[in-house]
This record gives sequence, C-alpha cells and structure tokens, in this order.
Amino acid sequence: MSSLANKQILLGVTGGIAAYKSADLVRRLQDMGASVRVVMTRAAQEFITPLTFQALSGNPVHTELLDPEAEAAMGHIQLARWADLVLVAPASADFMARLTQGKGDDLLTTLCLATRAPIALAPAMNQAMWANSATQDNLQRLRQRGVHILGPAAGSQACGEVGLGRMLEPLEIAELSAGLFETGSLAGRKLVITAGPTREALDPVRYLSNHSSGKMGYALAQAAAEAGARGGLVSGPPQLQPPPRVTMLAVTSAVEMCEAALAAAADCDMFIAAAAVADYRPARRSEQKIKKTADDTFTLELVKNPDIVAAVAALRPKPYTVGFAAESEQLLVHARDKLVRKGLDLIIANNIAEPGIGFDSDENAVTLLDAHSEEVLSRRSKSQLARDLVARLAARLSR
Repeated sequence: MSSLANKQILLGVTGGIAAYKSADLVRRLQDMGASVRVVMTRAAQEFITPLTFQALSGNPVHTELLDPEAEAAMGHIQLARWADLVLVAPASADFMARLTQGKGDDLLTTLCLATRAPIALAPAMNQAMWANSATQDNLQRLRQRGVHILGPAAGSQACGEVGLGRMLEPLEIAELSAGLFETGSLAGRKLVITAGPTREALDPVRYLSNHSSGKMGYALAQAAAEAGARGGLVSGPPQLQPPPRVTMLAVTSAVEMCEAALAAAADCDMFIAAAAVADYRPARRSEQKIKKTADDTFTLELVKNPDIVAAVAALRPKPYTVGFAAESEQLLVHARDKLVRKGLDLIIANNIAEPGIGFDSDENAVTLLDAHSEEVLSRRSKSQLARDLVARLAARLSR
C-alpha cells in the first residue's frame, strides 16, 4: 500500500449521494497515515451530517466561511496553509463550475483559492451532466491550472442511469492521492540533508544547544524521498520520528555531525545544510557534574566548531551545496555574505524574528538566493515549503 505518512489532507465534501463514500475515504486516508480535516458545503450536509465526519476524523468539521469560532482557532487562511493536499470528494458539477470561475462564495471555494497545496477533485455526477460541454470545458480549464482530476468511473448510478460519472471508490482515491506526492524529479540522485540542533556537552548533565526542532530538515528529507532521491538524513537530537523511506544517522555534537556529513557527502549530488549547528563548544568537558559555587559569575571558555557546510562546499568534486541562513536582522545582507563567504551554490534565508515562523513552528517563509537571483516563498506549512523547495532544487540540479 502507498503511504500518506505525515500528510495533512483537507477533505472537501460537496452535495451528492456519493458523499456517503467520503466517510469511508476518511478512514482510508487515515489508514495510510494522513491527518484529515473535513470541510462540508451546505448541500453536502443534506446527504450526511458533520457529526459523522467529526467522529471519524477526530477533528471539528468546518462548514461556514464566516464562523467566529473557527476564525478564533483556525480561520480559512490558517486551514489553507495547514493542508498538504486539498482533496474534494465528491466534487459536484456545480462546485467544479464555481471553482473554474474563481469564486470564493463559501468556505471550500475560498480555501481552494487561498491554498498553495495541490488540489485534487474526485468528480461525481449524473452521466449526462458529466458529458455536458460546459462541464467538459470546466474540466479542461481546471486541468490547465494544475488541478488533479481523479476519475470519474463508469457504471450504474443512483438515478438509475448507466455511464461515466460515478465517484471512484475510496481506496482508489486514497491511492491516487498518495501518488500525487511521488514526483520522481530527483530519481537517481543522492541527497544528504542535515537537520536539528547539536548539543555541546559541558558535563555529564548540561549542554549548550538551541531552539531548532528539526522540522524543516525532516520535511525536506521526506520531500526528497517522495521525489525519488536516495541518500539520508544526518540529524541532531530532535524529538521527531524519521520520515518514511529515509535513512537517518543520529548524532549529538557538531564534531560528530561534521564527520558524518563529510563521509556521506563524498559521493552525493546535493548537500542541504538545514541543521542549526552550534558555532562554539566548551573548550573542556568536565567528567563530573560542575557544582555551584558561591561566586555570582561563571566563566566558560568556548572554541569554534567546524563549519560543516563550508567544508562540504570545499570538497572536490563538489556537490551542489545549499545552506540556510536563520537571521534576526538584515536578512538578505547576512544571507548573501554567507553565500559568497562559504562558497555555496544556493542559500535559503528566513527571518527568525517574524512571529509564527522559524524555530519549532509548523510554518515558514524563506527567500532563495544564488549568485544571480532572489526568489521569495511566502508563508506556508513547512511540509508544503519543503516540496516547493525540492521542486526548485531539482530543476537547478538538472541544469
């Protein structure tokens, strides 16, 4: 079975008798590892209740665009950012027409306009409605915009007619949804990614570290695996599970990460330094716990840690080397200086002073800089950002 591990699926349910199948679809998506949130149109609620989807998904069901309670917790923009995939099943002829026109007159169409995640529709309608030239014109326009169309299937319909227009079965929709993440853009390539913080021991009890959660690096490793890359993740000690199909080497200190990264990078095509590596470590590690004294101050001597990404960039032959610049001021100035000084091919800069993004958050916004260009990727989930970054990195690597 395919995997949707760690994926966040926003399931839209529109009006039609096939809505009863969407309840089973929630379970199928969850069985493949996805977290599911449901948005229902008013017409959908005539066929099946929100309570059914709440019980199955374990999450509140969203039904209203202007819902004060929803806005206080997860408004339509936050919900659009949350999704790794917006899957509408069933997608009625009316919904497809409104989506084609770019309408935002209910919650579901507004989410489709606001999201940066891929959108997939599983159409379900009478066979004559499906064959109608207006529906077929809408279908072609949606495909041209990059909307994925899953089905429909042919067979007997609730109205008693037979033909093309049945919604695909839930298991097939779930399998096709998983396949949307498998791009193959890095097939045959080897990538090495560092992630998480490092810990620099003071004594058997204490260490120096930082606030990195490893979420960005782990998301990049998962997106690279979905794109067909081989290789692995060199990770400091965050509290995260390794992504599926990703080989992880766990390390603790910057020196350990440097040794592991250089060994892994020796024959890789691309190296992505997403780890938040400590710049300094204690000059001496005490073998025993350091005891508190009567003094009001404590002096600690630090020495520089190795510069991992610069060391990889100095390898010959050199992999395509990507660094990160997490800055609190003069973001582009500091990032471009780091790009040149360390001999990198690309640097990904993010402003850690901006609330809600960066360290230990689920969202991020970055600027990509190389010798000739800058590109801003605005705020979105780290999982979606990782896929967007991998797509751009794969294009650069192919050149």
